[in-house]
Parts: sequence; C-alpha cells; structure tokens
Amino acid sequence: MSLQRNDQELRRLEELEELERAGINVFPYSFNKTITNKEIQTNFRDEDPSPFENVSVAGRIMTIRTMGKATFCDIRDESDKIQIYFKQNDLPEFYDKLKLLDIGDIIGVEGFVFRTRMGEITVHARKVEILCKSLRVLPTPKEEIDEEGNKIVYDAFADVEQRYRKRYLDLIVNHHIRETFKKRAKIITEMRHYFDSRGWLEVETPILQPLYGGATARPFITHHNALDIDLYLRIADELYLKRLIVGGFEGVYEISKNFRNEGMDKMHNPEFTSMEIYVAYKDYNWMMDMTEDLLITIANKVNGTDTVEYNGNEIKLQKPFRRAKMYDLLLEYTGMNLKNLSRDELYIAANKLNVEVEEKAGAMKILDEIFSVKVQPNLIQPTFTIDYPIEMSPLAKKHRTEDGIVERFELFIAGFEVANAFSELNDPRDQRQRLEEQALLRAGGDEEAMVVDEDFLFALEVGMPPTAGLGIGIDRLVMLLTGEKSIRDVLFFPQMKPEKFKI
Repeated sequence: MSLQRNDQELRRLEELEELERAGINVFPYSFNKTITNKEIQTNFRDEDPSPFENVSVAGRIMTIRTMGKATFCDIRDESDKIQIYFKQNDLPEFYDKLKLLDIGDIIGVEGFVFRTRMGEITVHARKVEILCKSLRVLPTPKEEIDEEGNKIVYDAFADVEQRYRKRYLDLIVNHHIRETFKKRAKIITEMRHYFDSRGWLEVETPILQPLYGGATARPFITHHNALDIDLYLRIADELYLKRLIVGGFEGVYEISKNFRNEGMDKMHNPEFTSMEIYVAYKDYNWMMDMTEDLLITIANKVNGTDTVEYNGNEIKLQKPFRRAKMYDLLLEYTGMNLKNLSRDELYIAANKLNVEVEEKAGAMKILDEIFSVKVQPNLIQPTFTIDYPIEMSPLAKKHRTEDGIVERFELFIAGFEVANAFSELNDPRDQRQRLEEQALLRAGGDEEAMVVDEDFLFALEVGMPPTAGLGIGIDRLVMLLTGEKSIRDVLFFPQMKPEKFKI
C-alpha cells in the first residue's frame, strides 16, 4: 500500500531525513521536563526571576516566526502554552536546524525565563532537543480583526464529524475542549468520594455474560471459542450487583461500560458509561433524597455552584426536586387521562396527540412514546417522575398502596433522563412471573424484552433484603454539568460509521 501525502507532508518527510543525516535522533526515548508552562505563566515574577533561571519545558509547536538571527515559537503542553525565544548566538550548532521545524513538532527546551518588551513571559532557549517530528499538517485556526480591533479566532477544526473521528487533532488545535474531559474525570471522582465516604463498596462485575439482563435493550453478541458458547456484552450491571446484596454486602456500586445494540443520536451511543448503586434496607423514597444530595454535591464540587446553564435555561439543582407521578404528568401535558387504558385506546390517543408509534407497538411502548414526546421536553427543572405502571418495570417492587403501579422514579433534567431507580423487587415468585411475561413479549417479537435468568431467581430465593437501586447515566450527567448538547462531545472516541482511511 503506497503512502498518500500532499506536498507539505512530503517536505516534512524530507526535513526528517535531513535531520537524521545530520546525526539528530528525532525520536529520542525521554526528556527531563522540570516544569509546566502553566506553572511558569502563573508564578513568574519580574522582581524575582531567580527561581526560573534554569527551567526545562516541552511541548508541541503551535506557531513559529523567524526574524533573521532570532526565532520565536509558541509551544503547548497539557497545561498551557508559552513562548520560546531562540537566539542564533546562543545556539550556534542548532540554529540553522530551526528551519527544519514545523507546526506540530514536539520539542524540549532548556533555558531561563524572562519577559519580552511586549510583556510576554518567554523561555530563552540555551539548548533545544527535537522530541518528535510531525509528518502530518495540523488544521490551523483562521484569524481576523473586527472593526473594533478585536482578534477573532475561528475554529481550527470545524468539521464536527472529523473532530469526533480524529479526536487527537481536536484536542491539539481546540485546546479548550480538554476542559470538558477534565471535568468529566472530576465528576466521576466526586461521585466515588461521595459513595466511599459513606462506606459503600466499589465492585466489578462481568462485562461478558452468558445471559443479559437488568434493562430492556438489545445486546451485542460475541462468541467464546474455548467454551464454544455465545456471550453477551452487558446491557446493565443490575442483576450481578443484586447478587452481591444477597451475598451480604449492604452497599455496592459500579461505574462501568455498558453496551446496547440500539440507535444513535445526541443522547445515545452504543457504548456508554453508567453508575449503578444498591443499598440494602432502603427504598425509592430514601433513594430520591440521596440522589438529590449526590447531584447537588457534585455540581458544587465541580462547578462551584448548584445552578447550571443548559440550552438557554437556568437550571437550579436545589432541594427539593419536584416529585410528580407519571400519569399526573401525562394528564398535565396531554390533557388526557391515560391510566388503565387498553392498548388500542392508547394507540388512538397517540394518533390524536400526533405521536408516531409503530402499528404493532405494545401498550407500554405507546405510553412511553407519548411520555417521551409530550412530557419529557417540558421537564427542564429537576423532576422525579415517580410511580410507573408495573408492565414498564419488571424489576421494581409493587407500590405499597396503589395497584398496578411500581415504586420507581426517573429523574429528568433539561428535558432528558439522568437517573432511574427502584424499590427493588425481592419476592422471587413475583420476579419469576414478570420475567416469564417478558419472555412471552420476546417470543412475540419484542427484541428488547428481558430473558429469564434462573441463577438470578435462585439468588432471590436465597433471600435479598429490602433494597433501593439507582442508575445514573454518567455521559448525560457530564453533558448537563458541562453544557454540551451531544453525547459525542463528552466521549473521547464516540462510535462512528467507518470511513475509508487513506494513508
């Protein structure tokens, strides 16, 4: 296979070969970097430059400007960028090699820090080492000066699809997006700290499972050659975490990758991150209180405020979150009482409401679609939607006072679901009946219906205490707290349709 390079990339390859002929190793093994660019920018003081008389910095060249016997460049490391000053007299053996450097190359510099007459903190290079020669041309930002003299920088990498496909380029040229992913890491860290400080144990459960369960979704299937069996990538952690509650742990949680073979949109990626936690001797009322406190705590720790700006709305993560029954919300936003309607009656109601549903859709699929279209977009402020029909929630405990309803809540914020929770069903007889009903739905063509997991039912017969369970979509929580509008913007490498890669 032949390499396809443009003229600039062919020139870079020639420069690399010229440097190697000069005896320079352009791919050395290490470099002794002693300080970050940010530390210099933050701590340098003109009145006392002595702490910065001998620094060693490294980073990628983002700009380079040659002015005869002096050359300036900006290099960027993970923390920030800083200007480098090369003077011909100080680098007699290397200065002529600067012409062989390009934007994108990675260099290491030893020198001292000073402030230029233009007021810019700069490293005066005493020694330079090439650490990596970039053979590809980076996208470069476009700049212009407006009528008021302000510099406007346009996105250096505006093709959104290519930004997702080549995230490494996006991270290089759109440095600000790194903050989203740093915040993502902090959100997960704060969640762990919240749970760990309360004595709940972080655990790991299988990704490859002989049966899938814990949610209504279609799985990915793979094959284990040694055992000669099909296995499924997990769609949820729930059934394994409940087994641990049966085993005697009283609080377990897992932050995990789950996989669902479903459609893709701004809220869905087939590989996603979720957190599930189960706490013994609690119910969904307790879990609502805990979820409120958890999200408020994380928001304050990560953003320094419990107010979130999202999609033009000011959202207040403040106690108490609204709590409203599912059927009450449906009545509020459709004007129709949809409780206890038959499948055909729900189908007629959907048509009257201009909600598109498949002709063969079951009653609960229709009800869920009506809710998604007519109610969900209105739930901007945090709202616990509680008390769902039993047919929608095969793993939730029956409501203690209301027939046909289960103790379940979903938390909606900014018009999308962030969390889902139950008072967990622990009666093995009821659980068997509901899973068998799911199996009938599956036999009737519903590929997302659950399967009967005999080992899980055996575990329930051993005995599980009253338990509350909660699942939070980490990706969606990150979207909320960073203001990002698509799940792809909070995933380093979202799933994409393959493209033909030209090398």
